Amino acid sequence: MDSNWEKLPGHLLSYILNKVELLSDYLQCTLVCRSWNGAAKDCESQLAKMRSCYRPPMLLISNSTDEDNTWNVYSIIDNKVLDMQLEMPNVRFCGSSNGWLITMDKNFVVILVNPFFRVKGRRKENSIIRLPPMNFPSHFHSLLYKKYAYKAIISADPILNANDCIVVVIYEEQLRLAFIRLGKDATWTYIDESCRPIDDVIYAQHKFYAADGKRGKLLSFDISTSVVECVAPGVRQKGDYLKKYLVDSDGKRLLMVQRDITYATWKRATTQIEVRELDFDKYWWKRKNTLDGLAIFLGDNSSVSVLASNFPGCQPNCIYFNHDTDRMKRKFEDSGPHDFGIYNIEDKTFQFGTYSPQDRSFSQIFTLLKTTNQPPIWVVPTFQI
Repeated sequence: MDSNWEKLPGHLLSYILNKVELLSDYLQCTLVCRSWNGAAKDCESQLAKMRSCYRPPMLLISNSTDEDNTWNVYSIIDNKVLDMQLEMPNVRFCGSSNGWLITMDKNFVVILVNPFFRVKGRRKENSIIRLPPMNFPSHFHSLLYKKYAYKAIISADPILNANDCIVVVIYEEQLRLAFIRLGKDATWTYIDESCRPIDDVIYAQHKFYAADGKRGKLLSFDISTSVVECVAPGVRQKGDYLKKYLVDSDGKRLLMVQRDITYATWKRATTQIEVRELDFDKYWWKRKNTLDGLAIFLGDNSSVSVLASNFPGCQPNCIYFNHDTDRMKRKFEDSGPHDFGIYNIEDKTFQFGTYSPQDRSFSQIFTLLKTTNQPPIWVVPTFQI
């Protein structure tokens, strides 16, 4: 007797959908029949999971020589550059958060761009959101707008959860903080100027946290009062340049990744990576020698962590790091973005110039990176049925 998928009991269908881990598999479920498509749309918990950041990001690489302003897409899971291009300007993106990219134009207007709404030949509406311009000092010439926004995040998807979307920017040479509530504020709010320099900012467990770039402290700030408080003490500071990243791990843990960077012969290189976890009971940092099976993706993006065993191609207990923007603001020279690779926290080994240990040559990515003049950036694909 033929199976009748259309009449599968609702509770069994919900059980199946809640067990699906891969985005591609979930999309396949929506194509089985009309009832499955409807159930997939109504399965709120799984939709929330699929829309969350707990999926591997894809790497976007600009075609610098392409007059059409397109970006290539590299998939970690498939270990290849996908047969698709995204129509976006050849600019530096200062953030990637909740599936959206963030940049600034010459008028100091902050712009949100959904890259996967801009697939070449298949654009969707609402792919670009323009926010009010930020204030800028007179000495900041309009030609320097590209460097004004150091890093930026959003707290929620500006389309799906517009009421909860807050945009936070680390800005200017002093790396201060400013924020704006989407659809609610006409101007930006600027956090206490003494709160600087900031290396990274994250929205986790319904709070905003920031990493102090000078002393290594963990700070928290309340947007209702703009008050900043120290949550945890600083950690060791050494090396030529130390960059810090905050990572929300499964929505329950907060990690700080410290990346030592040197500039030997003016060429950037990552020399050491350390990870610490915040003890929320003692508000103290604990050194980590394992990621408990997680894979972490670092760069100009809001850091992403996923359980590697759920996704083929992801290496457990490894950190995938990009050649991102830093306070030194050095150019890529002739080699393009080159300070990237994988770091295994358990055996403390680096694999430079690759995101796939099985593909040592990595020729396609190398070719693309060598010719680009913009930092590549990780972005989690947005999910819509």
